Amino acid sequence: MGTLGKSRKFCQFLKRKPKIRTDGEVTTDVKGEFNIDNVSFKYPSRPTNQVLNSLSLHIRAGETLALVGPSGGGKSTIVAMLERFYDPDEGEIQLDGVPLRDYHHEYFHRKIALVAQEPVLYDCSVRENIAFGFEATEEEIIAAAKMANAHEFVMGLDRGYETSCGEKGTQMSGGQKQRIAIARALVRNPSVLILDEATSALDNYSEQIVQEAMQRCAANRTVIVIAHRLSTIEKADRIAVIDKGSVVQLGSHSALLHDESGLYHTLVYSKQQEMSMQKQQLMQKKEEIVIN
Repeated sequence: MGTLGKSRKFCQFLKRKPKIRTDGEVTTDVKGEFNIDNVSFKYPSRPTNQVLNSLSLHIRAGETLALVGPSGGGKSTIVAMLERFYDPDEGEIQLDGVPLRDYHHEYFHRKIALVAQEPVLYDCSVRENIAFGFEATEEEIIAAAKMANAHEFVMGLDRGYETSCGEKGTQMSGGQKQRIAIARALVRNPSVLILDEATSALDNYSEQIVQEAMQRCAANRTVIVIAHRLSTIEKADRIAVIDKGSVVQLGSHSALLHDESGLYHTLVYSKQQEMSMQKQQLMQKKEEIVIN
């Protein structure tokens, strides 16, 4: 009966129809200008929890925009909406003046690339992981790897681009996995690149290398970054501070930091105090080791 029950559930799953419309036909060239107009949203699994509240935000083509704010404020949900994993309950999102639902579904997702905090690598070669789902030439793979600061370490592996990444990328370090994931995103030459906490789990050295790659790949495309680390945030052209499902501040790092009454100022200085305490604790541990 267990097997029969699972089979029924599987058949029911196959019969499900997506709620997202996929019949759009627009395939015009994408510049990367987003306009989020008065968008409200609740996840279907949590219908009483309003995640986005009449949120409006204009993202300029070619700029690097950082999304910051307290956990649970709606940053990752904004990314999910821009990727069109969900449609808004109210309001509309346009890309280059065209509603997202009007774009050809596959074309749209080729033009927008996402690099998550925990990249998914497969048990195949570095080459196959970079080109996964895309018919890339050798030149395109290497060019993407160089832009992602991955080519040098890949060439240092025993089998170069033919080296296996292992199941879930177990043969690679965190920084190496992240650079391969960025190369996979770049090989498609997307108009929009979204980086969701791409450096938060890395050590300082790996973070610096990945940040260099992020800055290099920002040329001639729109980049949207979710980050908590100040070293990533302050390099953005503009910063949108998200809290309780709304944009509460918008501007450059210096302008927002100057506003002492704003949430951004509070977040930055609380983070600096936290880092200072961590350094003091580390110094105390070192002193204890020397004394002992």
